[in-house]
Parts: sequence; structure tokens; C-alpha cells
Amino acid sequence: MADVKIDFKQIVANAVNDFIKEKGLEAETVNADSISVVTPPDPEMGDLGAPMFVFAKSLRMAPPQIASGVAAKITDKSIGEFIAVGPYVNVKLDKAGAAAPILNAISKYKDEYGSYNQQGEKPLSGRRVMIEFSSPNTNKPLHLGHLRNDALGESVSRILAMAGAEVCKVDLINNRGVHICKSMLAYKLFHEAKGDTPESLGMKGDHFVGQCYVEFDRYLKGEKDKPETAHPEANQMAEDMLVQWEAGDPEVRALWQKMNDWTFEGVKETYKRTGISFDKYYFESETYLKGKDEILKGLEKGVFFKADDGSVRIDVTDVVGKGKDEDNHEKVLLRKDGTSVYITQDIGTAISRHDDWAFNQLVYVVASEQNYHFKILFHILKKLGFDWAEKLFHLSYGLVNLPSGRMKSREGTVVDADDLVDALHEEALKAIKEKGRDAELGDADDVAEKVALAALDYYLLQVGPVKDMLFNPEESLSFNGNTGPYLQYMGARINSILAKAKESGINSDGSEESVKLLSSPEEWELIKQLGDFPAVVEKAANNLDPSFMAAYLYDTSKAFSKFYQQCSIMNAEDKKVASARLYLAECTLQVMKNAMNLVLVPYLEKM
Repeated sequence: MADVKIDFKQIVANAVNDFIKEKGLEAETVNADSISVVTPPDPEMGDLGAPMFVFAKSLRMAPPQIASGVAAKITDKSIGEFIAVGPYVNVKLDKAGAAAPILNAISKYKDEYGSYNQQGEKPLSGRRVMIEFSSPNTNKPLHLGHLRNDALGESVSRILAMAGAEVCKVDLINNRGVHICKSMLAYKLFHEAKGDTPESLGMKGDHFVGQCYVEFDRYLKGEKDKPETAHPEANQMAEDMLVQWEAGDPEVRALWQKMNDWTFEGVKETYKRTGISFDKYYFESETYLKGKDEILKGLEKGVFFKADDGSVRIDVTDVVGKGKDEDNHEKVLLRKDGTSVYITQDIGTAISRHDDWAFNQLVYVVASEQNYHFKILFHILKKLGFDWAEKLFHLSYGLVNLPSGRMKSREGTVVDADDLVDALHEEALKAIKEKGRDAELGDADDVAEKVALAALDYYLLQVGPVKDMLFNPEESLSFNGNTGPYLQYMGARINSILAKAKESGINSDGSEESVKLLSSPEEWELIKQLGDFPAVVEKAANNLDPSFMAAYLYDTSKAFSKFYQQCSIMNAEDKKVASARLYLAECTLQVMKNAMNLVLVPYLEKM
């Protein structure tokens, strides 16, 4: 529908200009971009509408009067019949003329349908977007919060690529800092003497290191109701270990490397399972020194200052405003002992990335808890004189929790990503066996895994990124309603319909003569829905928001369901109509497969 909408806007703009000229009004020339396009609430009113409210002030007329005058000036009937409906100029499209280009484009572009606009160009062609997501710490495994981050990052990357952008997916491995030393300290206290390893304990490496992190917190705080068992000195011990690490202490570095390897290998296993991939990994241990160097250069230039306690800071009053407390007016960049903080290495990492791959835009997919952090980071990079700092963007997303409440890594209340996917897999497999489908599906275990991933990712992506959300495992697995498994079911159902039709000797026909037979309201609504796909791809890409794509998929599934209920393929009035409807079903499946891939829902031929 994107090409029809462009034509519609141009025709309306021309008519508005003709109306202004006829009335002898003084007003600026109207261009097509200033015309908004809406969908009328009732198909009887038309297929597309243009509100005239925007011209009421300059023309000093009521919108219905403008709409009536503009509609009367339109003589171009190339796309359909134009009418005035209250304050709107609407068009009842020439269905046959509009349907053929839409369905033919789907057949032509196939897996790439959605990428091209009316001019045959990809809207984001020439844009280079680096997108950072996941960014795990090497002191714990991935958890539910990471899963939302990963789903957003991977989905946005695929949508941007579909729209024509050159995308570079990067992962920052947070493999140094006090939090890492806390896990290391716990290992030395409780496991080193026994020679414990992930292998000896039958655990994934990231799970074992995560257990050490929890053990540190318990050691620090002591047992409940037994304050005498607390070890408040543990925090200082961890800080001392960080100083040793930055000084290059061989023993500390060896333990650090061993535990980092355990975690990173475990995390990569989870990435592989959940379909997450990266073009490049960055490690804080390799970029923090560049950050420190930049801070020291900035100190010499007077961008930063040394506080009374010896720490290096920057005044961020311009960023946080004068109403904040005094602590928020100064951001520490180097501690008094000379060690770096998070933002130090983020500065070094950003510089390294632009040196490695000159981007048009760098998108950070990070939870809203870090909004302040990124405001300060972008501010510092601008102060340091990097012009590309204007191209940095924080894709902030809300927290995700389970109905049982908020999760905390250090207290061991986090839901590990592996455990959650395992649970979803188990429930999906159980449902398959209860329905007696396991034998027919062949590899029921593989199907259950794909259903689990669809349930998880779609549930996380159907909500706009900025919103906090609760992940309800039971709801996510439902085969009814707005869920990933429902979309998989619809895809499998269409595939089954196509197979049965072809077994009956019905061949699809996409000729213009055949497509003209698709004239019922249900057929036309489905065709319009398919035609909207390229515009939805562009909208989702420009807004970095996969929820637009999720909503589109669900609406398309509902449109197909209505079409199939009212417009039989197998029992059509004649073979020509059956062939046209089969062609429409083929096009629908192609678009659904394309859209499902963008929101990480694996396509299944059978369910």
C-alpha cells in the first residue's frame, strides 16, 4: 500500500493547491509530505483518508468545507474514487488496480519483500548503524532482563537490515571491575582449596561463577538474624583485589582469566540456543586503558578536574540541572586510587568502536535504569571534542520481571535465562504430547524448543521498549490470542492449506486477470494488510521499536483468519477464483514468514 499512499498524498496535495488558487486565497504551496494519511473507521467511507484540519487556520475555513472543495477538484481517477466525508478527503481504491502491484511485489521480492519502497529503493540504504546489546557481566549468567535486551537488540538489528541499513552488532563484555572481583574472592574462600570447577560440579561455567557472586553477598551480610557472622571487610578485600588486577598481579590475573573463560563460554552457549549473534565482541579489559588515557588528556585540557580526595571528576550541572543534590553535580571518572569506573571504560569503548567501524549511528540497548549514565557519557564525549558523539542514541527499555516480583542477582533471586527457556520448552513439549502430535511432528523436541523461543521473544517484543512489563510464562505459551505460538500455528495452518489445495489439483494464479477476482471485503482487507508491510518495516526501523512489527503480525493473522472463514479455496465457486485465493494465501505466508523472522518467531511447517 505504500506506493498507493504516495500517489494518494500527491493527488490530494495537488487538489488542495488547485482549491487555494480557485478561491484566490493567500497560502503557501502544499506539498505531498504535509498530507497525513489515515484509515477510515468504516470501509464504506473509503480505504484511505486525508484530514483537512491542518489547513483550517491558514484558509480560514471549516475542515468539512475544505474537504468538500478539495474532493470536487480531483479529476484523477487512476487510483480510485475520491469523496468528501466530513472533514476528510477519502478514496475508495480501485481494488483490482491496487491489488495486483501488491501481490506481484511479494512474488517478486519474496524474502526481501518489505525492504523496498515505491522507487525500488531501501529507505535506510547508506546508513551504517552499530548496535550494542546484551553486554553481560562475567560474574553471572544471562537472566530474564538480558533476554529482553537480547530480543530487542537482535530484532531491531534485523528490522534495520531489512530496511536497508548496514548493521554491525556488537557485544560489550563487562569482564573487569569490583563486581568481578567479588566472585573471584568467593571462589578463593569457598572453592579453590577443594579444586572445584564447573565440570567437577556438573554446572555450566556461567552458572557456577554466578553462584560464587551470590556466596560473596551472603559472606558479606552474614546469616539472617546473626549479625556476628557478617564480614563487612569483604567489600574492601574486593576493592584491594581490583587494585591488584589493574597492577597486573599474575595470580589475580590468572584467576580472573579462568573465571572469565568459564562465564563467557557459558554465555555463548545461551546465545547459540536463543538465536543471538554478534559481529564483534568488545571487552572492557581491553578498552578501559584507552578510557583512562582520554580522561587524563581531558584533565590536562581542563575538561575535568581533580577533587580534594584525589579522584578525577567532571561537573555535570548542565546535564542534570541545578535542582539535583550536590553529589549528582559531579561525576567521578577515576577513583582516588586511580582505578577506573564504568563510564571510564565506556568512553574508551565508544572511541575504539568508531575507529574500528565509522558509524552513522551507534545505538545502545540498555535498561532505563541507566538513563542518567548515558546522558553523562554522551555529554563527556561531546566535551572531549568527538563530533560523532551527536550520533549516539540510548534505546532505553523498561524492566521485566516475573509476577513473583523483582529480581536481584546478588541475592540469588534472578531467573536464569537457561532455566526459563528449559521450563518453557518442557511445557511446550508436554502440550504437544497431550495433543498426540509428537509422532506426526517428527522431532517433537525441536518443535518444542522453537515454540518456547517464539513464546518468549514475542511476549517480550510485543510491548513497546519504554514500558516496564511482567513476563507471564503461562500466557506466553498460549496458542490463542496475541502470542508467538499462535502466530506459528497460523503459519503452519496456511502451509497446510497450501499443501491440501495443491494435492487437490488447484494451482495458484497471480495474473492480473486472476487477481481481479479477489473483490470481497475479506480478500481486500487482507491484500491491504499485506501491502502495508514495507511501511511497517520502515516505521519500526525509524522508531527502533519491534512492537510495531508484532502488532502488524497479529493483525495480519486475524485478517487471514477472516478471509479463510469467508472465502473458501477448496470449495470456491470456480477454479479461477480458487487459484486466485490460493495465490493470496501464498503471498500471506511469505509476508508472515518475513515478519516472523524480524520478531524472532521461528517458522514451523507443522504444529
